[in-house]
Amino acid sequence: MSVYNIDDYGAFRNSEKLSTQAIAAAIQAASDQGGGQVYIPAGTYRTGAIMMKSHIELHLSPGAVLSFSSDPKDYPVVASRWEGVDRQVYASCIFGQNLENVSVSGAGTLDGNGAPWWELFRQHRGLLQYPRPKMISFDSCRRITLRDLTLLNSPSWTVNPINCRDVTIDNVSILNPADSPNTDGIDPESCSNVRISNCHIDVGDDCIAIKAGTEDTPDRIPCENITITNCTMIHGHGGVVLGSEMSGNIRNVVISNCIFQQTDRGIRLKSRRGRGGVVEDVRVSNIIMENVICPFILNLYYFCGPRGKDKYVWDKNPYPVTSETPSFRRIHFSDITAREVHAAAGFMYGLAEQYISEITFNNIAISMANNPKPGRPAMMSGIEDMAGRGFYLGNVREVSFRQVTIENHEGPAFYIENGEDVEVEDCRSKGTSNNQPLVESVSAPPPQLDLSEQEV
Repeated sequence: MSVYNIDDYGAFRNSEKLSTQAIAAAIQAASDQGGGQVYIPAGTYRTGAIMMKSHIELHLSPGAVLSFSSDPKDYPVVASRWEGVDRQVYASCIFGQNLENVSVSGAGTLDGNGAPWWELFRQHRGLLQYPRPKMISFDSCRRITLRDLTLLNSPSWTVNPINCRDVTIDNVSILNPADSPNTDGIDPESCSNVRISNCHIDVGDDCIAIKAGTEDTPDRIPCENITITNCTMIHGHGGVVLGSEMSGNIRNVVISNCIFQQTDRGIRLKSRRGRGGVVEDVRVSNIIMENVICPFILNLYYFCGPRGKDKYVWDKNPYPVTSETPSFRRIHFSDITAREVHAAAGFMYGLAEQYISEITFNNIAISMANNPKPGRPAMMSGIEDMAGRGFYLGNVREVSFRQVTIENHEGPAFYIENGEDVEVEDCRSKGTSNNQPLVESVSAPPPQLDLSEQEV
């Protein structure tokens, strides 16, 4: 394989001068010969956006740092997606469109220097003409590989392949401050055949979020055939999240052998009326969670985002089922331990006209925190903060719990509101002093609207 060292093309090592042109020249030279490895030697190189080409491996040697500019002028404006909607955005730190056989690898570091971008977002949301750069994003590409990297301080989402096929992300560490805004870890969007393994993700928003566009995205492209395994996830708003952008459908997802610590929520599915689409055939197994608000959330009344406070979204009365009606079905959880849980053991709430269905929980052990902090398990209107509650189910059908233990909870272990064919078999409460029944089932009227809730 031919190797193209960026120093040979005029890169500035350990300098404040930008090496953007030198890196582009090395990539072009490799591309002119049909492909090759663009080599980043040890040292720190300042750069603007890097535009990749097909059949190129961008390889960072141990000790190599690509330190990205925080000046918007160093990021060309490109057509891509932002939060599931097609629009103009600043190019990602590393970006490519309509490519094949591209990789970013090596034991080096990409530093997005996100702090100035975060401050612009916090203090002057309307100041930027376009959305902030992501760290790495590829649009409509095939055979993308990210391996052995450390990614720091992304300006916004860290890794976001969009409409890509055959994506491998392996042994990548992603580190963004816990309070950094919208710094998701890995967000495959409308992709197929994605393999995420052996990663450590500590971020300020969702650690991994699987997405498929919103109702405002003309092309409904599914996100499917996704495997996530052997990962550790810290902080953020969720360990693995599906939605809320899921209009193109999300299906065939396997999540296994992972540890979540302080991720606010564990496995989180969220959508609302107007989005349409289906999340189906998801299997989650061999997971340990510690110190989370709620381990399992399936919420079809999620109100964040454009038009999220419209009556059509929050109304708990049934509406006609149309192409705008989202659906969650065939979701299976097994062999999971959750400790130091604060709000509730689990929260599932389907639409009045489209129940969440075919959900199973097998061999699950949940222990509530001794002094649980009250919190909202899901972002929807009409629910209050909870502390130490068991499973809270609303508008569900064909749900089974087998060998599920809930320790130190308040109230019933399973509270079921408008449920059909809910089975609770060989389940028990542990260390609970109250005299509540194991299961309480009710037919409840629609709750009143409360628009005071904000996303956390």
